[in-house]
Amino acid sequence: MVRIIPAVDIQGGRAVRLTGGDYQRAQVYFDSPLEAAQHWAALGAELIHVVDLDRASGRGDNRRLVKEIIATLQVPVQVGGGVRNRADFLELLDAGARWVVLGTAAVENPALLKELVADFPDRVAVALDARVGRVTISGWCMNTALAVRDLAPQMEALGVRRLIYTDAARDGTLGGLDLAPIRELVRVLKQPPVVGGGVASNEDIARLDGLVREVIVGKALYEGRVSYPRTA
Repeated sequence: MVRIIPAVDIQGGRAVRLTGGDYQRAQVYFDSPLEAAQHWAALGAELIHVVDLDRASGRGDNRRLVKEIIATLQVPVQVGGGVRNRADFLELLDAGARWVVLGTAAVENPALLKELVADFPDRVAVALDARVGRVTISGWCMNTALAVRDLAPQMEALGVRRLIYTDAARDGTLGGLDLAPIRELVRVLKQPPVVGGGVASNEDIARLDGLVREVIVGKALYEGRVSYPRTA
């Protein structure tokens, strides 16, 4: 059974969900990101996915709130957003994050990624966010010409053990999963990626069974479209 990982995205100090990666289309679900994380943890979440959207886009900083979540929860936390250098990585690692997620830095600075993977092989995750198969960086604000299907195996070859693929165009739209790129990544990778972006229903989750092991879900959980905890 696919494990659902609830997402807590932070913008302006609140737990929000964007639509299609558009920062101007943010819907607030909890005024307190900590309360959002505690809500999912109380329902049995085994892992919480936390993203500082403001740091990712260079528009602000919610690091204090991220650390509060890590320190308070009794379940592991996977953290990303604006991790640009070794100091950023170590700050979150020292705070107790189970995985620290690199996105832009992994794409733009492979030497840093290689260094961190060598030193912390079980604590590094890489986010490959994409629109129409092409990688986006800087908090989904900048598109690149890099194809996800080409870059993902390169990351794996560097020793990355945890890859997170998000369909940025579908994220928060409740438009349903596009399985084609997910199947392509499963085909070219040795280990299936964690996936997210567009989940709209329990049927979407069921379609992932046997394909991947973990899916990050945001708006569909907050809107009650996906049953949680999942029992079948």
